[in-house]
Amino acid sequence: MSQLLIVGAGGHGKVVAEAALASQRWREVTFLDGRFPELSRVADWLVIGSDRDAGAFLAKFSDCSIAIGDNRLRLEFLESMERAGFRMPVVTHPGGWVSPSAKVGVGSVVMAGAVVSAAAVVGRGCIINTGATVDHDCQIGDGVHVSPGANIGGEVVVGALTWIGIGASVRHCVSIGTNVTVGAGAAVVCDVADGVTVLGVPAKPL
Repeated sequence: MSQLLIVGAGGHGKVVAEAALASQRWREVTFLDGRFPELSRVADWLVIGSDRDAGAFLAKFSDCSIAIGDNRLRLEFLESMERAGFRMPVVTHPGGWVSPSAKVGVGSVVMAGAVVSAAAVVGRGCIINTGATVDHDCQIGDGVHVSPGANIGGEVVVGALTWIGIGASVRHCVSIGTNVTVGAGAAVVCDVADGVTVLGVPAKPL
């Protein structure tokens, strides 16, 4: 077991930290955050520096996770930390389940109660949040956030940087474009174009 450096000491960072420690893959987590030095601790963990100075910590930490909610910013940090030489592992809570036939990209997180089912492909830097489900044969692009309690049916395609809101559902075989926002509790039953926000039951463009 080793240490995990987490970029982003907000609420999502706390959840990532607890998932990482519960997995027993890491024995310790430490944070970087742009609010350092004003912010020096979050819960029981230290904040030891700014996210702008991440490269200075490579000698001590080889593994890094980006715990930033903004999809685009999370991917930018992921790419930056990779270039600096950090490993960007997948963090999976032991209460989540990833099918052995599924693939989850580097820097992604799979939270407690989440399921990534058979032959699904999840991109880089994704968040499959608490209790969310990604069913068989889905294709989830880079930087996607599937929020708590959201359910994605089989063979769905979700474009990069899309946000699936809390408690939303997506019918099987639907295609959702890039940079889409699906509102909380929405039911997506037909294809969604790039850059659109959809709300309601059934979901319609805002």
